[in-house]
Amino acid sequence: MNLAASKKITVTVNQVWFAQDKLYVLLNDGRELGIPLEWFPKLSTCSDEERAKWRLIGNGIGIAWESLDEDLSVAALL
Repeated sequence: MNLAASKKITVTVNQVWFAQDKLYVLLNDGRELGIPLEWFPKLSTCSDEERAKWRLIGNGIGIAWESLDEDLSVAALL
């Protein structure tokens, strides 16, 4: 088996920010995702202060907003 083929690469979140009615996520592989906030009702209706209170979970495989009871995984965003 090829050593490169046997390595599992985990895509994780490096940064999160909001602009122009979108959630932006920068991944560790360099991809930048821009997802409409309307896809996430809790995030689209909360305040900027509440949106800013996110944290990474699972070593970066997800994002959590505890006060909003909202969790997003990288796999779901892709």
